[in-house]
Parts: sequence; structure tokens; C-alpha cells
Amino acid sequence: MPFAPNARRWRPLRPRHACQLLAAALLALLLGLGLGAPALAQDAPYDAVQRQSQAGDWPAALAQADAWLAQHPADAQMRFMRAVLLQRMGQTEAAQAAFTALVQEHPELPEPHNNLGVLHAAAGRLLEAQLALEQALRLHPHYATGWRNLGDVQLQRAAEAYRRALEQTPHAPGLAQRLQALEALLVTTAPAR
Repeated sequence: MPFAPNARRWRPLRPRHACQLLAAALLALLLGLGLGAPALAQDAPYDAVQRQSQAGDWPAALAQADAWLAQHPADAQMRFMRAVLLQRMGQTEAAQAAFTALVQEHPELPEPHNNLGVLHAAAGRLLEAQLALEQALRLHPHYATGWRNLGDVQLQRAAEAYRRALEQTPHAPGLAQRLQALEALLVTTAPAR
């Protein structure tokens, strides 16, 4: 799940009138700034990592993210992108540690909670997965990916409950069919990221 690219970055205002443009240019000249340069400079590392990631060159994207983070260690967006790369590369322990650190330092961000929930679910820690996903949804109630992942986790928990019930009462009417139906549904679901 990509981190919201504009969530925490400064964007220069786009003046609507010539006098506003002139005033902005004069202010930029006085302050020694180039118009628009901060946004362009800040976008570059994210775009480069995103391009490499989309091309499937995850090691190069990770190296680029690490290089940026060596100079900007508090950059939550790049840290999230790095954790996603670790997740995609199958380095689940490192990804889990990275998402956990993000959740602890930035508890207001839903995406790290979601991805942490996906990792918990993949490891079979369904209750922890559900709690992480519910936290993501408390932070962002309209987070469709979070809702989908929560539904998948709840299906897995329901199947687990039916398995336990079937162990206790193997001849309960309809229970085996419910479990089979759920297991068939679970085969077709995969967690969203």
C-alpha cells in the first residue's frame, strides 16, 4: 500500500493572479529560494524508489531508500516505503520491525498498522492482525484496503473457530459444510497490501 505521497510534504502555493506571482517571486528572491524547488527536490527520492520498485528492482530501490534515510532518518514516508520493500523481498522480520517502529513513532498513520496486520495474518497471528487492522480503520474509517484485509482475517478466524467446534463435536449437523465453504472461500482470498 503506497504511503500518501502528499501527506507530509510542503507544496508551494500556486498563485492565481499576476500580482501574487510577482509577490511570491520577490519573496523567493529575498529569501534566496527558487520557486517550486523544495517540492521538486523532495519528490525526487520518492519517485526514484517508486520507479525502481514498480520495475521489480527491489534491491536497488532499497539501496536508494537506505541512502536517503542515512541523511533523513526521521522521514516517515521513506521509512514506510523501505518497510514495504522489505515486505516484498520476503524479509518479514525486518519488515515487521520497521512497521512496528513506525506504528510506535507515528501511531496516527493507518498504513503501517495495515501492513503490520498483513504480516501478522501471514504468520498466523490472527488476533494481532485483527487488532492492527482495526486500529488502521479507527484512524481512517474509509480505508478500503484495511476493510478488505480485516474481512479476510475475520474469515480466517471464523474458519479457525469452526475447526475447533468440529474437533469438539465432529458430528454436528452442517458444521463440516460451513468449514468447507469457508476454506473454499479462503483459497480465493489474498490479503491486500
